[in-house]
This record gives sequence, structure tokens and C-alpha cells, in this order.
Amino acid sequence: MADLDDHPPFSASSGGAVGALEPPEPPPPAPLDETARARALLAAQPVLEGHTELPALLDPEDLPPARAPEAGAQFWSLLVDSDEGVVGTLRRLDTIRALVAACPDDLRLAHTTSETAHARNCGRVAALLGPVGWTALGGSAATLRAYHALGVRAVNLTRFDRFAREAVREMNRIGLAVDLSGADRDTVRRVLDVTRAPALLTRAVPEALPDDVLRLLGENGAVCMVAVGPDPAATADVLDRVRELAGPGSTGLSHLTEGAEGYVPLVAELLRRDWPARDLVGLAHGNATRALRETEFLSRTNRIRPVAA
Repeated sequence: MADLDDHPPFSASSGGAVGALEPPEPPPPAPLDETARARALLAAQPVLEGHTELPALLDPEDLPPARAPEAGAQFWSLLVDSDEGVVGTLRRLDTIRALVAACPDDLRLAHTTSETAHARNCGRVAALLGPVGWTALGGSAATLRAYHALGVRAVNLTRFDRFAREAVREMNRIGLAVDLSGADRDTVRRVLDVTRAPALLTRAVPEALPDDVLRLLGENGAVCMVAVGPDPAATADVLDRVRELAGPGSTGLSHLTEGAEGYVPLVAELLRRDWPARDLVGLAHGNATRALRETEFLSRTNRIRPVAA
């Protein structure tokens, strides 16, 4: 009897009670659909857009200009009509600087990849200046350097001649990205033979480039920044070709065309096509950032070169 008194009686609340019911296992969380996954990815990895135009009307009551909510950085185009030349480019440059200054809570001017990342971390959209149009150089390397001193970070090269060869070398030296948007296939090939930095195509049209040129762009580490249209599947088809021929490190995004509903539908479509997360991060901003960073690094290593006349 004494032994029995040493043990407490069983109760219904006892963990060892015979026949006690175990608490039910919580159901596993439902897997996120592609749209939710795309939205989460872009919230963490916002897009670096290759081409942003000034609004036709800069209404002080409507600042900052509308943008895609998934954008974290933007190249602001300095392209003007050929008859506007240097003066028109400087006017546009001045307007963009004034716009950024008027919207300090939303925009921040960035000259380097570090400043771009800092702007994004502060909840601002980084404003990168460029590209400048080729005709706005006036055939002068001095003009090229002056644009760089004003904060420009890309120049659009659409033809190749003796000055272009020297200009590409000077761009490598001072840290200006070579933008090959709109260049024909022969110009692309000749520039890639000269440049030591990755090229950009801020308004890429891969459909106009043959397979061998896309492979050359991949070997260079260039980034084809593709405009996103209202049909995500059609844009995904273009990006699939770039990824297959140039490699996943050569994909990027340019801007949204009329009717496009942001970047989420496209990324959701690419998820359905089994694009891995690392390739989607590269598409959003990683590849373009890498190309710009390599351009900056090459410039730092070339500072001892003499200045071109």
C-alpha cells in the first residue's frame, strides 16, 4: 500500500493519461502562388530600369512623376533630337537635376553603384543620369569628359568610326557605360572588340540581333534591358532567348510600355517557366548593377592612363 501512495493518481489532464487525445498538428502553410512570390521577390529586389523619360508636363502638383511601384533605380534618358545637340542635352540634364531636387523624399541622384544601393536602402528611387545621345558629343572627347563631370553615367553609341574607337577607350578610362541600344549588328561587334567594360543596352531589342551577336554580348558581360509590354508571355519569350544565348547574367529590364501592369505579372510568368530566384534577382537589378560596378572598377584601375586629346 505504501508503494501505491508514492505515485500520484492518473487524471484526465495528465500527459500520460490513457486514451488522452494529442493536439492536432497545424496544417502546413499553403504554398504561395507565382504572383505572390513575384510580389515578394520584387519587394526585396526592386528593379533597376534602363530607360525613363521625362514627363511631357512637369506639373508641380503631380510630383514626383508616376513610376512602377517595383522600381528602385532608373536611368533617366538624356536623348534629344539630333538638331538639339549639346545645348538640348544640357537643358534636359538641368531639368532632371531640378526634378530630383524637388522630390527629396522620393528620388535621390546617384553617381555610383554604392550610392544607388544607399538610395534604395533609404526608401528612395536612385536617379542615374544617361544615356547621352551620340550626336550630343560633337565628336569631342572633352565633351565626353564634361558630361561625366556633370554626373552622366552612360553614352549611347550608334555608329563606329575612328572617333568612336577612341571614345570607347576614354569611356572605359573615366567610367562611362557604353550603351549600344539602337546600334546595328556590325557596330555592336566592333564596339565589343574594343571595350573592356560590359556594355549596356538600356532599350534592348533582342529580336533585331542575331544569335551570334547575343552570344558575343554574353561573353562581354553586357546586359540587354528589355522593355516590358502588356503581354507578360511575349516579354518572357524575348527574355528566354536572351537567357539561352547570352546567359542569365545578360538579362535586365528597361521600362514599362503603355498598358503594362507593372513587373509582377512578368516575374510570375518567369516563375512558371522555372526561372530560379538568382536569375530573377539578376534580371531585376543584379546584372545591371554588376555591369556598372565593373565599369567603375575598370575606371579606377585605369586612372594612370594619359587623357585623350
